[in-house]
Amino acid sequence: MSLRLTLFAGLALCLSAGASAAQEQSGDLDWRPQGVVPAYAEAGPLIRIDQGHGSLQTIEGRYAGFAALLRADGYRVEAGRGRLDEAGALRDVAVLVVVNPAAPEDGSRISAFDPGEIEAAANWVSQGGSLLLVADHAPHGSAAEALAERFGVKMGKGYAFQRIGDDLTANLTFPSQALGDHPIIAGRNEAERVRVVKTFTGQSLEGPAGSTILMAMSADALEATDREALQAVREGLARGERAETLSRYTRPALPAQGLAFSFGRGRVVVLGEAAMLTAQIIRFPDQPDRAPVRFGLNTEGHDDQQFALNLAHWLSRLIP
Repeated sequence: MSLRLTLFAGLALCLSAGASAAQEQSGDLDWRPQGVVPAYAEAGPLIRIDQGHGSLQTIEGRYAGFAALLRADGYRVEAGRGRLDEAGALRDVAVLVVVNPAAPEDGSRISAFDPGEIEAAANWVSQGGSLLLVADHAPHGSAAEALAERFGVKMGKGYAFQRIGDDLTANLTFPSQALGDHPIIAGRNEAERVRVVKTFTGQSLEGPAGSTILMAMSADALEATDREALQAVREGLARGERAETLSRYTRPALPAQGLAFSFGRGRVVVLGEAAMLTAQIIRFPDQPDRAPVRFGLNTEGHDDQQFALNLAHWLSRLIP
């Protein structure tokens, strides 16, 4: 499959700049959903976004855009701040959303979740719950890996990217031919069909048997182990090095950046990139004349807002 991929220069610049310039990444709180006709007039299903496992993607901050979009569609949205295996932790929840969890600060384990929580989540989904698990570029895949593996999903855990001549991009565009044959892509009618999806630096994924690839990586896509490796590849390409000599930094990307599948009586969507579902902004406080960089739902040229709505509709069973 030939996949058209384009460079989102501003974000790529921020990733390569490292510590050379102070950056502040936050939710774009000025962004508002556009043209949403609510699927639920009132008291829609409850979507709980996990904030009990170290994620920076909170509904008050970086994931405020995602929460605003869901609320505009009629969903009830709240934060979950406890363990997943606590009594009543998932009671009345239609969709559990886990985005970029972090490992415990005490270093007791790499996984954000201990075995008891993972089993509680798996049992809840198998009995009819729905899970949206999102973990993007390193180090987020490592913290989410154990939970993903319980649902049969393999994570690349690095930085998935595509070469573009003597440069590369980790910000990918998935046109219609790279999108899966699935109700999430089709929507409830032709007006809701998703025709192009953009992501803003993430990892690659491989799903269990029977899963549907929502966003297919191209056959020549690669994955760097971490940000430093990604930058080393970029610099090597700029020097004119052959791709073969840069293979020590990379491996072939896994087949997907988005997956959907059934798990028992429940439903699961796993994404390898988090920014596509929300609206974020990077500011440069020590460079007052430098324009902020926006990425996610506050950019143009994609159907990511409709994709996010269709995800919610399928997981909450509004879409059969």
